[in-house]
Amino acid sequence: MVTITTPNKVSAASIQSLTTSSQQASRRHAQAMRIISTNQLDQNLWLKYRNQGIGSSDAATACGLNPFKSQLELWMEKTGKIQPIQPKMTEDSPLVWGTILEPIVAEHYAKRTGRKVRRVNSILQHSEHPWMLANLDREVVGDEQVQILECKTAGMHSAKSWENGVPDYIQLQVQHQLAVTGQQAADVAVLIAGQKLEIYRLERDEVLIANLIEMEKAFWHRVQNNIPPPVDASASSGRALRQLYPNDNHQTVDFSESPDENHLFSQLLSVRDELSALTEKEALLKHQLQERMGDNSIAVFADGKIFWRQSKPSKGLDTKRLKTEQPDLYQTYLIDKPGTRRFLVQSS
Repeated sequence: MVTITTPNKVSAASIQSLTTSSQQASRRHAQAMRIISTNQLDQNLWLKYRNQGIGSSDAATACGLNPFKSQLELWMEKTGKIQPIQPKMTEDSPLVWGTILEPIVAEHYAKRTGRKVRRVNSILQHSEHPWMLANLDREVVGDEQVQILECKTAGMHSAKSWENGVPDYIQLQVQHQLAVTGQQAADVAVLIAGQKLEIYRLERDEVLIANLIEMEKAFWHRVQNNIPPPVDASASSGRALRQLYPNDNHQTVDFSESPDENHLFSQLLSVRDELSALTEKEALLKHQLQERMGDNSIAVFADGKIFWRQSKPSKGLDTKRLKTEQPDLYQTYLIDKPGTRRFLVQSS
């Protein structure tokens, strides 16, 4: 039995970050424009069209609310500075398995709800904001209550993010789709850990859509004018910066008279001192607990457990011996690795 649940709206913190006006926006019912069919569209051409605007899967990132991708990385993709990472269909990745399982999720949604769904083999474009694009997983046919189906899969680890309903970043993806199409509601069908199908109903939120459009518009302005967005603390920002500035020029920049940069450097030194002290404290507590555990594998506490187990034996390659005894064979399997920039901090 599948119950259709109306989840909580995007969290208050996310709404506050999106809010640019408290006025109720007027409903938009204009149909989306179909700019190109995706039936025979190859990957490179599809990516080219995607870079002409902000797609629904880009919406949360453009607003700075995607926990897995930064605005900076998306900006670099849209400005053509880097190519989006597209895993091969032979790889084990959430994106690949999501693509493989999408038709299965759609099929079982249709069976369990009795609704008819069909593919939308086109890239859709907002009739008033041409930079707003969308690719729909499925559309629901002939139903006044719901018009769009978004198919998702969640593995063992990501299933936790669905415990309280549809995650915020996916809610923004769906609201973007509703904005582009002018439709009123969407169902999100998610396959949890490969064995449990849950369905959530998301209604069109006019205020959120109005604020979403303003945030996306501001991001797209940065893309069009080649203005990078601010960095954040995510691994995605770090990855983007390494790609944006892969090589150093062997020059020195002097920030000694720059108040802002000196303030950032002082903060960094302070945080590193705090981390060093906390790391030392953590090591002491760990060693004290290991001493008390002795030979035991598990220790149980009022607030949790500690596991201290021996890993299984493994085999490794003795590269030093191989290099000495089989130098020609060793040289055959050597590969070139590009150098990387190291970020070293030195205080006065």
